[in-house]
Amino acid sequence: MKRRIFLKNAGIAAAGMAVTPFSNLLARPADAKVRMGMIGVGLRGQNHLELLLRRNDVEVVGICDVSDRMLTSAKGIVTKSGKKMPEIFTGDNYAWKTMLEKTKLDGIVIATPWEWHKDMIIGTIESGIKYVYSEVMIGITLEDHWDVVKAAEKNKAHVMMLENVCYRRDVMAVLNMVRQGIFGEMIHLQGGYQHDLREVKFNDGVNAYGHGVEFGEKGFSEAHWRTEHSVHRNGDLYPTHGIGPIAQYANINHGNRFLSLCSFSTKARGLHNHIVKQGGENHPNAKVNFKLGDVVTTSINCANGETILLQHDTNLPRPYSLGFRVQGTEGLWMDVNKSIYVQDKSAKAHQWDEAKEWLDKYDHPLWVRWSKETEGAGHGGMDFFVIHGFIESIKRKTNTPMDVYDAAAWSSITPLSEKSIELGNQTVEVPDFTSGQWMYRKPTFSMTDDY
Repeated sequence: MKRRIFLKNAGIAAAGMAVTPFSNLLARPADAKVRMGMIGVGLRGQNHLELLLRRNDVEVVGICDVSDRMLTSAKGIVTKSGKKMPEIFTGDNYAWKTMLEKTKLDGIVIATPWEWHKDMIIGTIESGIKYVYSEVMIGITLEDHWDVVKAAEKNKAHVMMLENVCYRRDVMAVLNMVRQGIFGEMIHLQGGYQHDLREVKFNDGVNAYGHGVEFGEKGFSEAHWRTEHSVHRNGDLYPTHGIGPIAQYANINHGNRFLSLCSFSTKARGLHNHIVKQGGENHPNAKVNFKLGDVVTTSINCANGETILLQHDTNLPRPYSLGFRVQGTEGLWMDVNKSIYVQDKSAKAHQWDEAKEWLDKYDHPLWVRWSKETEGAGHGGMDFFVIHGFIESIKRKTNTPMDVYDAAAWSSITPLSEKSIELGNQTVEVPDFTSGQWMYRKPTFSMTDDY
């Protein structure tokens, strides 16, 4: 986007928002509201529910979950909003199919454990619903990802994976800089999921975070299901927070694509040490052998010559960081030290600039327009944009900001990294889920201040 276009868009957006309240801007006639259903209203699903209820153009008509505790919380959120209570579906693991049969829906939100996503996405599509919004990941095996792509293509449906970091404010400002050529031609990119999840993977069965070292049947919330993946799998189990924004910078699936990847894994110590420290060496879980290495590193080659480095680091003590590095022929941004350097434009040669001045200057038009509406939305406002983009796509009957090919390319890094490690760190080919169309597809993500 050219600088003059950016300034024009930002100016128009600011002027428009000064006279148009958010509720009026998103309002539609009562009979034209987007009818939404939700599969999964656990803690993450409740975040989505709150954002859907904030919109005057949405009616949540059905919610499904197997947990009475989570359904009670979800009902409380609906009651507090003053909106009509949706129909509740529960009783068994397949109650979601009953909801699809009995309710007329324009779109669905899936916020369940990873292993259910593929079946729920395809089941929703085959029921006739054209818009599916799924939490990450979209499958477990590589075949799962192909199945989702083929189902979407066959039924002309839209599958948008909720990768909210693509909308993080600094990430989007850097995207604006990349598109304006500030960093020159893209050369190398880094990112990952570097987040201490020990108190997410273990709890006391009552509290969602910490207070114990139970998981599986004795665990609550994510500890109930997510930790099992650390027991049985070794690979980059959560690549999308890093690779989603990187894919936008590198135009993956839009003139570029991933060609191959190679993954390495360290030994596993962090989860065991946490159990011993918090629960004692005689706790039954201290005998569990965790397969997931504490740090998994994946290197990816791209068709246009860029390299990408991803790291998955969730089992050790560390502050949260996604470790972004966006480097081109003219300069780079690194989020860990909050710094930018641009050749011949930074204050001093060979010295970092504070990133804030650059990020403020190139604030993305979406954030310029919608920053007030992000207040109270989860993850620093990022969650507003993914819901907003999905609902606006339904209303306009157009493609979602991130499509099924993006979802498959980003999510499939997990089974591919598992395969690479299993084969002794061999390089493996990354499938082309677009079947060659990546060469002709133009970038579409967040090109304006609209959605």
